[in-house]
Parts: sequence; structure tokens; C-alpha cells
Amino acid sequence: MNGQHHFQLQQHNQPFCLTQGFLPSSDPIVELPSEVIAWEGLALELPKLITNSNVRQEIESLPEFELSALTSYQELERAMMILSFIGHAYVWSDSTKPMSRLPHELSQAWHGVATQLQRPPVLSYASYALYNWYRFDSEKPIELGNIALLQNFLGGADEEWFVLIHVDIEAKAVPLLQSLLPLQSAAQDHDIEKMQYHLDVIESGLSEINKTMNRMTEHCDPYIYFHRVRPYIHGWKNNPALPDGLLYPGVSEYQNKPVQFKGETGAQSGIIPCLDAVLGVYHADNPLKAHLNEMREYMPPQHRAFLTHLEQQQPIRDQIIQAKNSTLKERYNNCLTLIHQFRSTHYTYAAQYIDKQAQIDQSNPNEIGTGGTPFMQYLKKHQEETSLQLI
Repeated sequence: MNGQHHFQLQQHNQPFCLTQGFLPSSDPIVELPSEVIAWEGLALELPKLITNSNVRQEIESLPEFELSALTSYQELERAMMILSFIGHAYVWSDSTKPMSRLPHELSQAWHGVATQLQRPPVLSYASYALYNWYRFDSEKPIELGNIALLQNFLGGADEEWFVLIHVDIEAKAVPLLQSLLPLQSAAQDHDIEKMQYHLDVIESGLSEINKTMNRMTEHCDPYIYFHRVRPYIHGWKNNPALPDGLLYPGVSEYQNKPVQFKGETGAQSGIIPCLDAVLGVYHADNPLKAHLNEMREYMPPQHRAFLTHLEQQQPIRDQIIQAKNSTLKERYNNCLTLIHQFRSTHYTYAAQYIDKQAQIDQSNPNEIGTGGTPFMQYLKKHQEETSLQLI
């Protein structure tokens, strides 16, 4: 049986399919047109410029961003990545004095690209991880050891490893994502054999994801993460350092008022929400669920559409209960157990890498996640709600 399934959605003349899961179907491009070379050059120098007190002046002196030079979806994604890194470097490069207002040229360019991509003008998971890698050897898999980041804030092994762990997880998730729609179809057809096959694929994929997740501590130190990596990925919603949000000058939609956007977080990945939708892991109607729903606004629209499509189908849990097949039930429970394991590891890392670290200033709080939530409480709730669905 073949678990391959293409979910077609036309976006910027770019058909979305699951060939590489939520990673782009072709590797991210490595440069933009020459018309915006000044912006690209500054972005590549960020690891050096951020340690220079003049980085904000350098950003303020950038010329107009030639938005019309971008002619493809891939160029828009690279531009979004570069502008997001520059934007966050501008806001957070001095943690004692975060900026509450963007330079006009950066504001206009960032909003213009974000509008075309249908995401907010803030650093999101898509720009931080999904479109921020290249392969050393294009003939070899997208996996740790064969990938590196295209863009950094400060650079260094810890920042590199933290993000690449997520890229590897996305690559490991490809087979299980390809099995989700066929699994739903098999459940609707009461095809026990096909259901078992696709649950096996999902279980295997989750096992590989957990193996990668367990490798975080190999090259990412908790202290270095908290003080050198995390400060730059915060947003400006529910953030005590920018209580009113960030001003985007020249963006008429915002009416010259500060706006609030949440920061980059793995909760903006579609993998676990898609699994929850298919397997029937329900989240109680509370602020946690509202937060998870809000995270979808930061996903690429084609990922949101795929998740919504899965949610519109009947979760397979009821069919598994009705089937009264012990093997089927066991495989379903194995998948839930592995999701719980993933969430438990995430909880442990959150405690180790954030909660137990010493807060130095309000720009990098250890009680609030980069997504602006009381993360320890929320992550614990995730675990509990997963376990409740075991049959």
C-alpha cells in the first residue's frame, strides 16, 4: 500500500502537496534578486552586527526595499525570513531598551511581503525553521548532519542545533503526514487492514520524531539557549517589555497604532495539530485552546487549509472503538503514547531550558513563552488531554 497523498491547494501559483510534508517541496533558495542586495547583505552580517551597538543605525540606513523585484513564492519566503530576522534584531538587539517602533522602510517591506504570504509581519516558525536551511549534499536526506541554517541571529552551535532539530523533525514527519488523509478514508470505509497500515506508518514516524527530539541536549546548552538564542524570537503580544505592542509606521491598516503579534514557537508547526485532529485528541474550551487556534494565523495558509480539511472529517477514534479490534486499538494507543512522550519531552525541556533559568530583564521572561503564554501550565495540559483519549 502507498501512503502517499497529495493535498492540492493553489497558493501563489505554487501547488501545495505533501512530498516533503510541511517543508517546502523544493529546497529554499539561497539568495534574492540584486535589487535588494543591501538587505540581504545586512541579514547575513547580523551575527557580527548584533554585537555592535550600531546595528540599529545600520538597519535604519537601509534603502527602500524593492518589493516588485520578488517574482516567485520562493523569493517571497526568503524575503520574509530576511526581513523577520532584521526586524527582530532591530527590536531586541538591546534587551534593556527594546524598540517599540520600526524604521519606515523595514515596516513597509515586512508588511508588504507578509501580506502576500498571508501571515503576520513577525518572525514565525515558517521563517525560523521551515524555510531556513540548506543541504550540504543535495543528493542526501534532509536530516541532522546534512543541513545547516541559511540565517542566524548570533550564530553558534547552540542556535544552529536548536533550529535544525525542528527541521529534522519536519522531515521525519513526512510519511506520517502523507498517511493522515488515507487513514481517514480507510476509517470511513471501515477498512481495518488499511487503517492498521497507516497507523503503523504514523507510529514509525512518531518514533523517529521522538528520537530526534531526544537529541536536543547534544549541542544546545540550556544556559546558552536562554541567554543567546531565545531573546531574539520573542514577539510583542503579552510581552511585559512591549506591553502596547510594536508600531509599524506607514502601514495604513494599523492606523498608526501599535499592534501585537506573538513570537516564534513550535506550536506554529502543523504536525501535532494534524495528528490531534485525525486521532481525536480534544482540547478543552479554555485559553489554551484559544492560543492553539491563534497559532494557526502564523502558519502558511496552505498548512492551515490542510489542518482545517482534516478537522472537517470524523476523527478515527470512534471507528476504532466500534471496530472492537484489539490490534487496531493497540496501534492507535501506541500513536497516542508516542505523542504523549513527545509532549512530555517538550515539557521537560521547557523546564530545563527556560523555567529554571535566571531571568535578567523583562525582555526575556522565564515565566512566559515566546508565544506569550504561561507555557509550563499549557504544556502540562497538553499531556493530560492526550492521555485522556487512550482506549
